[in-house]
Amino acid sequence: MSSLESAIHDRISALFFDPARTLSRAEIRSLVEDASHAPSSFNIQHWRFIAVQDPNRLADLTGAAYGQTKVRDAAVTFIVLADLDAHAMLPAILDRSVDAGAVPRDIADGWLPMAAGMYDTNTELRRDEAIRSASMAAMILMLSAHAKGLVSGPMIGFDVDAVRRLFHIADRYVPVMLLPVGYGSQGNVGRKPRLGTDQILRFDDAGDLDPAPKP
Repeated sequence: MSSLESAIHDRISALFFDPARTLSRAEIRSLVEDASHAPSSFNIQHWRFIAVQDPNRLADLTGAAYGQTKVRDAAVTFIVLADLDAHAMLPAILDRSVDAGAVPRDIADGWLPMAAGMYDTNTELRRDEAIRSASMAAMILMLSAHAKGLVSGPMIGFDVDAVRRLFHIADRYVPVMLLPVGYGSQGNVGRKPRLGTDQILRFDDAGDLDPAPKP
């Protein structure tokens, strides 16, 4: 099994972290740099991260997460954000892609009005795409953490308004999840059973394409 397959199959959603073990800012930056390689529509890169390490801020964040101690005990807890206005950076992003030879200029020039038509007025699509992109980046961060000998515990159990208030998060950002990362401690369990492949996969020649899992 390759290291990537191992990370996919062996990663757990941790509940317990060793509060005595820390991560340096360089190590945190490395995790986010890995996460930045996630895919996104037009390469807009809607994801943003707030890395919370200060004990007082972690205590505040734990309170906003209904007292869940993994927020406090992790070496860092990321607030994963989706930027609803990230598409405003697309002209500059495309210029960099053209300069790097990754996208031809005529293609880039065609993408600009296409993206404007998709995002400028369609607020539902803008939100959905931002959350999709931020979630994919968070998944890569979790796999990176596992590859580095760390554990992570993504969570949606938190008071969004309280987190916004505590960390002065503007309305353009959607708090997608909290993501504690650090070194595991006793109490974590192995992978929970997954539905079987035949329960979640349908081929297009099977006739019945109902994706509902079968018992």
